[in-house]
Amino acid sequence: MSLPPELTPGHPLFGLGYAAPHAARPYVALDGIAREPREGEVAEEVPVAFVYDRRPHVVMMATPADLEDFAVGFTLSEEIVPRRADILAVQVQPYSQGIELQIEIPAGAAEALERRGRQLVGQTGCGLCGVQTIGGALRPMRVANARWPLEPGALWRAEAALAERQSLNRSTGAVHAAAWASPDGALLMVREDVGRHNALDKVIGALARAGTDPAAGFLVMTSRASYELVQKASVAGVPVLATVSRPTGLAIRLAEAAGLTLVSLLRGASANVYTHAERITSAPASGT
Repeated sequence: MSLPPELTPGHPLFGLGYAAPHAARPYVALDGIAREPREGEVAEEVPVAFVYDRRPHVVMMATPADLEDFAVGFTLSEEIVPRRADILAVQVQPYSQGIELQIEIPAGAAEALERRGRQLVGQTGCGLCGVQTIGGALRPMRVANARWPLEPGALWRAEAALAERQSLNRSTGAVHAAAWASPDGALLMVREDVGRHNALDKVIGALARAGTDPAAGFLVMTSRASYELVQKASVAGVPVLATVSRPTGLAIRLAEAAGLTLVSLLRGASANVYTHAERITSAPASGT
């Protein structure tokens, strides 16, 4: 793979691959005809290339943080390999204008991936990443088998705690968060990214790297519930996905097919349960 052209110091894109997740940036505040120079924190957005066995696959725009989690989570949620053990190695390699995630997988999986022909550029948090057919977009759903009950108070506690754990968003106001919570609503894994799909992939990757069973808890996200998030949650085996904004119709259809409980408009002590409401009980949560 050829490296991007080198830039000289002083160019706006120089050193982008080595950027921090956020940084202070100057700006001019306008108030009527008044102008005032100020400075504020801004979330960074960096091209991140996924390279499998030295073969470029896709470039995603992402926050340059928790990139090992991103590599593992994306590889699993996109079903490039079926198990964490099939990801043989991950190396994060910054370059002048971006970052490569160099991922080693078994030869058979790499050959199958190359046949997909998906060496395309994804927008921030792209959930499709350039699939070329309707069949590729609507993959067969995994059925969520976990049947433990979820008490509504666990949803309220998880949503309330999420804002406190969004350190990057507090600084920048520009990123999404995904979290994995225990059945009692305690947040055990939180990741942030400019792309909601990236944030979810980072959580899935963090769970896999920690050897934690995703089916033993539920997901809470700051975004709307799109169908790609339902697909990724289904692949991971998480039985409940809760989002603070509304779902799409396709997300509801896929959640119904996957046996996944889809909770949206989760705000304060209220929410709408669109699918498989039988998991939500008025009894206290009793674990898995």
